[in-house]
Amino acid sequence: MPNVLTRLARTIESRQGADDKKSYAAKLFSRGPEKCAEKFGEEAVEAIIAAVKGDKKNLTEEAADVIFHMFVMLSSQGVKFEDVLAELERREGTSGIVEKESRKK
Repeated sequence: MPNVLTRLARTIESRQGADDKKSYAAKLFSRGPEKCAEKFGEEAVEAIIAAVKGDKKNLTEEAADVIFHMFVMLSSQGVKFEDVLAELERREGTSGIVEKESRKK
């Protein structure tokens, strides 16, 4: 059974080309990939502000917004959530320092 993140990603992907008066994701898609990326950035900044303030409740809410908008941004660029999961699985068990160094080559 798919988890909530997989279900969310699929739902967002299904909103491409949908009625932008009935779907917030469709509205973002209709504004183009640049706007989708911009909204992701705005939400990330809001999460950072909540973290700096130590506001756990707001940080939790903003983190959910970040994930939602990241999925919209990925989908607007044709990147599947499953591909992101595969990349995470590829990196699993590897030190972040080692993995990052391997990308420089």
